[in-house]
Amino acid sequence: MASDDIALLAEALSKTHVGYGELSYKGQGLKLDNTESVKELVREIEEYQGLRALRLEGNTVGVEAAQAIAKALECKDQLQSCHWSDMFTGRLRSEIPTALRSLGSALMTAGARLRELDLSDNAFGPDGVKGIETLLKSSVCHSLQELRLNNCGMGIGGGKILAAALTECHEQSSVLGAPLKLKVFQAGRNRLENEGATALALAFQLMGSLEEVHMPQNGINHAGVTALATAMQHNPHLRILNLNDNTFTKRGALAMAQALRHLRTVQVINFGDCLVRSEGAIALSAVLREGLPTLKELNLSFGEITEAAALVLAQAVQDKPHMEKLDLNGNCLGEEGCEALKETMDNMDRADILASLSDDEGEPDEEEEEEEEVEDEDNGKEMKENGVKDEKESPVKLEPTCHPEILSFLSSPTAETLLKLGDNRTGLIQQHVDVSDPDKVADAFLRISSLYSDDHEVKKAVLETIDILLKKAFSGSSLQTYSFLSTLLVMLGLLKGEGKAKKVQVLPGHLLVLEHAVQQDYFPQDHATLLDTFVASLKPQGSSRRLHSPTWEHCDP
Repeated sequence: MASDDIALLAEALSKTHVGYGELSYKGQGLKLDNTESVKELVREIEEYQGLRALRLEGNTVGVEAAQAIAKALECKDQLQSCHWSDMFTGRLRSEIPTALRSLGSALMTAGARLRELDLSDNAFGPDGVKGIETLLKSSVCHSLQELRLNNCGMGIGGGKILAAALTECHEQSSVLGAPLKLKVFQAGRNRLENEGATALALAFQLMGSLEEVHMPQNGINHAGVTALATAMQHNPHLRILNLNDNTFTKRGALAMAQALRHLRTVQVINFGDCLVRSEGAIALSAVLREGLPTLKELNLSFGEITEAAALVLAQAVQDKPHMEKLDLNGNCLGEEGCEALKETMDNMDRADILASLSDDEGEPDEEEEEEEEVEDEDNGKEMKENGVKDEKESPVKLEPTCHPEILSFLSSPTAETLLKLGDNRTGLIQQHVDVSDPDKVADAFLRISSLYSDDHEVKKAVLETIDILLKKAFSGSSLQTYSFLSTLLVMLGLLKGEGKAKKVQVLPGHLLVLEHAVQQDYFPQDHATLLDTFVASLKPQGSSRRLHSPTWEHCDP
């Protein structure tokens, strides 16, 4: 070993913090290639009685050096924390699994019981995961509480190997009566994509002990997000959920909103740069109103959320006593929208929690919306070509035994066919329209309300039918009813949506029946506020009247 290398090691050892069971070589920049280069380091490890934490991050360790360190660890049965991030800079990827196996084998020989394992920033790929696979399956990790694997390049394959190892660890530890209870999982920037995320989601669901999940920048879209959402429902103590810079879109956002309804201890949600969009934002607003009592931070930045949806979100956080930060920067509010949001937060005396809006993207122009609509149509065609059924092709879901009269009416509604259904019309329609499906309810609402007229008998039939339909639909969760209103707004052209929901020509009957509905006991006040926020775009210039104002009857839609 060169004299200057020995001098560097001696200097590093002099700075080593020895106490409270921790031996640290953090950030020393040591180049440890062989047995000679770690001679003094190994001596320090061997002589340290009661070693509980070993910090090697910020150095570079070769295979021979790792084997020498491993030999010293074979008698360290009290070791609980291994901080080994950024430990292989400049090493060949083929070297890293061998080094990791040596270190892992030493921990198993010692009979250690790890609580923390950090291997972040090592870029070891799927082969590196294989290097720790045996360790993760062993009794050493039955006690593991924190696992950090950020920026390791695991990919789909590595994600699957990791998921299988964690699953086996849980199963084996459960047999012994002390199941693995992992609390913190970090795996950002690993290109896990849907398959890797889905595999891990199954392991998460099995464990049910997670308190923090950090998986940003993994190329996960709605399929993987949905799998993770399902898993999160089985982790009731979850406090932090960070999925920044993945791609939710509407389907992923709705699935995640559904999961969050079941969680009572969440404090931080980071869905920034996740393409949550306005429909997703509205779904999350519903969850905010009925749950998430301990939420402190919500990040929905850079998600293509428009002004009205942002205002709905703002209103939803009004009664969150622990809320410290709402980040809606980088969305599509426009200059006036940003001012409206700031004013809304100020009026609620919550202006202090609103993050900067300096990077707002501005209101989306019509050309952008048209391009996205074409893209959605192309995606729909691709789904059909791949054999995926498009659920929106038949908007009104009918039972197989549907009465011919109902089939005729819902297919082509007229006032005449509505009246012909007789006094039992409300029961028949309620029976044959799936009120648990927001899309079906919205479609049925628009079809029936389009028949509204001044004719007393027709008006009465329309309003009675709508009342029964909505009363049952609104008996579900806030998320379900907010989803209905969101779909309704998309079909009315008041909200940019995804998929193939067809916009309809806004008729007076649509607005007049809505005006009637919001005044009924079954229609929650916050839902009326949501509608008013969006329907304001249909009002005459300068009008400040709300949706339930009688003068709306004279507005030209």
